[in-house]
Amino acid sequence: MNKKIGSLLSYLFIAAGAILASFSVACILLPNSAIDYGTAGIAILISKLTGFNLSACVFLVFLPFIIAGTLILGKEFGIKSAVGSIVYTVGIAVFEKVPFELNVEHFLAVAFGGAILGAGLALILRYGGCIDGSEIFANIVIKKLSALTGKDFSMTPILIGFNACVYLAAFFLINRNSALLSLLVYVVATAVIDHFTDHFEAIKQVTIITKDPAELVKCIKDEL
Repeated sequence: MNKKIGSLLSYLFIAAGAILASFSVACILLPNSAIDYGTAGIAILISKLTGFNLSACVFLVFLPFIIAGTLILGKEFGIKSAVGSIVYTVGIAVFEKVPFELNVEHFLAVAFGGAILGAGLALILRYGGCIDGSEIFANIVIKKLSALTGKDFSMTPILIGFNACVYLAAFFLINRNSALLSLLVYVVATAVIDHFTDHFEAIKQVTIITKDPAELVKCIKDEL
């Protein structure tokens, strides 16, 4: 019973985080000429350049990443990512119609919006979900590289490279102010995510002395 309640709560927190993120993007960031990062940023660029409905673009861009994540990273991860992405997409569609305007400087609005976005994403990540295809893509690449080499790799370079491409596209296809404001969103949101996840997780450290570290790392990853 406790396990079922815990599972239900995790989905509720993922949904709450997705609602926070969609509110930030639709009501604060987009009206102030900024965009989200990752695959959501790609969807926003496509919507701005083509005039297509934003929520439809978000769903279509997210879909292949969710499918790939389910097949490669596991069913539970895929379901949680799907729930978060669906709530985020519906939230975008709803909040786009809400007459909300933050009458402050763009810089302050984007900093505030980035903080709300980061808080929402921190909730989603804390409870095992994901609404950003770039993180799913990075997880898949790391898993494949680790399986081939038996070594650990960081997701950071992959995520930085992915988002650099998004911001460069915004710089050349929209305008430089939008790209710089969006970069500020990324910095603020990442700082908030790091702050919250550091406090969410209790860390225990164990020192293991072994003659076969590669096999031990593999066992920890696969079984623990």
